[in-house]
Amino acid sequence: MAAERRRRGLERNRERGIRREQQREQQQQQRRETGKNWTRLLVVVTVLTVLTVGLAWAVTEWNRWRHETSRLVTPHPAPPVLLPGSTGALASPQWFWGTYRPHVYFGMKTRSPRSLVTGFMWLQQGEGGRLRHGCGQDEAPARYGWVMHDGESFGIQEIRDGNLLLTTEFVKRSGGEHGGDWSWRVSARAEDPARPLPLLSLFFYVATDGQGALEPRLEEGTRLAAVTGSTEELGNFTVTFLRPTAESGGGEHKHASYAHLAGPSPGLHRLTELVRSRLRGRFTFSPPGRPRRRFFGVDASGAVPEEPPLSPSHGHFVLHQVTLEPPAVAEVTFESGSAAGRAERLAGRALSAALSRAAAAFERRFEATFGLNRKGFPAPQRRFAQAALSELLGGVGYFHGRSLLRSAPRDQPVPAAPAALFTAVPSRSFFPRGFLWDEGFHQLLLGRWDAALSRDILAHWLDLMNAQGWIPREQILGDEARARVPPEFLVQSSDTANPPTLLLALRRLLPDAPRPYLSRVFPRLRAWFEWFQRTQAGPLPHTYRWRGRDPPHPRFLNPKTLGSGLDDYPRASHPSAHERHLDLRCWMALAARVLREVAERLGEPAEPYREAEQALSDNELLEELHWAPELGAFADYGNHSTAVELRWHRPPPPGPGQPAPEPQLLREVREAPRLRFVGALGYVSLFPLLLQLLRPDSPRLPALLDAIRDERQLWTPFGLRSLSRDSPFYRQHNTQHDPPYWRGAVWVNINYLALRALRGYADTEGPERERAAEIYRELRENLVRNLYREYSESGFLWESYSDSTGRGQGCRPFAGWSALVVLVMAEDY
Repeated sequence: MAAERRRRGLERNRERGIRREQQREQQQQQRRETGKNWTRLLVVVTVLTVLTVGLAWAVTEWNRWRHETSRLVTPHPAPPVLLPGSTGALASPQWFWGTYRPHVYFGMKTRSPRSLVTGFMWLQQGEGGRLRHGCGQDEAPARYGWVMHDGESFGIQEIRDGNLLLTTEFVKRSGGEHGGDWSWRVSARAEDPARPLPLLSLFFYVATDGQGALEPRLEEGTRLAAVTGSTEELGNFTVTFLRPTAESGGGEHKHASYAHLAGPSPGLHRLTELVRSRLRGRFTFSPPGRPRRRFFGVDASGAVPEEPPLSPSHGHFVLHQVTLEPPAVAEVTFESGSAAGRAERLAGRALSAALSRAAAAFERRFEATFGLNRKGFPAPQRRFAQAALSELLGGVGYFHGRSLLRSAPRDQPVPAAPAALFTAVPSRSFFPRGFLWDEGFHQLLLGRWDAALSRDILAHWLDLMNAQGWIPREQILGDEARARVPPEFLVQSSDTANPPTLLLALRRLLPDAPRPYLSRVFPRLRAWFEWFQRTQAGPLPHTYRWRGRDPPHPRFLNPKTLGSGLDDYPRASHPSAHERHLDLRCWMALAARVLREVAERLGEPAEPYREAEQALSDNELLEELHWAPELGAFADYGNHSTAVELRWHRPPPPGPGQPAPEPQLLREVREAPRLRFVGALGYVSLFPLLLQLLRPDSPRLPALLDAIRDERQLWTPFGLRSLSRDSPFYRQHNTQHDPPYWRGAVWVNINYLALRALRGYADTEGPERERAAEIYRELRENLVRNLYREYSESGFLWESYSDSTGRGQGCRPFAGWSALVVLVMAEDY
């Protein structure tokens, strides 16, 4: 019994132990479940918190982006410099019509967003003939350019295409309410009469750009005699295609064959493509008593090619083709419906007389303005100077459209508000659009020729300013302009500046500028100055740094600085926020000076600009921040290595059956960069002299004059080179396929600034006065002689010039700032 009781007691104890263990397990399970629930709750709370914070951040970023984007694409709120309606036919009839299509060899339009557009093409028939319309670098005519152009109502251009010499002329006649009448004359002859020319086809066209109507008028079923039409800006008008003659001034008609084309326009940027696609070799030229010859003419049968998907209609297009044997003269007249009471059509002898009067008036005005005959320049050099000015005036264009902008490198580009720009262009063939820093140099010359025209152009540029106070450095407005630009260059970034050279031109215009004009200009100048101060500030007070430098790249010898305008000029090898850029500091000193002068003229508060000018012109502070003792010159400062070069690297061998990889030219840095002055003596080093910030008694002026006159450094028989010969970057490629640009070549705009400064130091009391005068005389002679020689041999002004041979290089024609040679010849600074 006792044993049984012990057994039962053990079982009860075991059962109680089991129950207690089960209870503990249940409690632990409950605690685990509770922990899991709390964990789940914590996760949920965390997720909700993250989502809330993320949503708040997203909303904040969205609002920031929307705010920045809004300011990016919103025009500046200040009243526009251009008064409403000031570009119309009634307000400025002298500039309403013009050769405002610089990218084509010959064409005209109005200063209105949806203009009537006229143009000209030609084709030398036969094997190898090429339809010519838009100016180009490749396979371009041997020579072309305006030899006379007054920027208003008259121009003569010469084009040499092989043995063919084409002369295009136009003249305008005032009257009515829509800009008056105008007439064209195109003359064709052989430059060498002993070499016969093939058949020549001349194409004249009229197109509407989105509005208006055109009605062709045919004679004898094939010859397009005229086009009547109407648009909102022009009212009614008639364009007449006269029968060709053998010589100017009328006379007997020449035998010719005709064809025409009419229909919807695929867009102005596609007109060449359209005409080329419609050329057929089935046409016959049948002069009386002579063999027939076949030629290519436009085929009016069939439909005009369809527009690309989603592309809207661009208006109507009418083309007149006349095919003949040179020599020949063809004339086109435009007659405005509102110009009543005209005595005779501006054609034949009347046109010849009008052209003669306009040419004589141009000659007189040119001499009165620049005085080259009085200065002893012979007739060939005077004609060269006239052509330089005329090509710049003939390169003035009117553009309308939307820029593509972005606030930061990763932001999506957005279209800006529609805008108009009236501007000269650097090059009709390669850069037929507006460039901000080029335009200031253009207006130095155009402002001397026609101050009112220059003020109008400057107003257009300032009215492009957005709400942030930024002006995009490159203007690509409209389909025709956009068609000439690679996609990677279409977008403009709002952190990237450009030298404010417009202020150079404005300062020259100040003495005679109307006060109301300056009152409208001043708020935008102030906003522009503040934008520079806010966005391009350097690491120390009174220092500045160009934003938008290329990031370090294994294939770049030196990251470019496109915003500076000097592109590949060597800066600090490793871009950083520690950089101090000398040229930008000097530009800001000029800006402060101009703002102070305008403010004083208007009676506005000038003290902030006076203080900025004094600080930025302080020679001792300039030395402290930018004088490089080891270079013996002024310089940039930044994170820089002196041992950087491009070297060929052969990639590892390929796998079986794989092609061998090409060797690569890659950057090697053999010395770690450190903060120091950048050892590059060149144009940037001269900026304190170029913008005349150095006092005439500055102890640093002799060193700069030494560098200018030293043939081992900047001096050449053709002008000042952009980078010293003893620089490791001299003539060095920046990549395998990126040749040197501002690394040795002679550039006319900087040479003009150097001559202007040297003349200033020569005219001011100081220890270097006589030496500055001597260098000035030599440099001026070298520059003028070389540009004239190159123009005589090639027929062009060039983008830059070789520092070893003086030969033109880069793109051509490049009237642009190279036309400043006219002011150099006139000694007009």
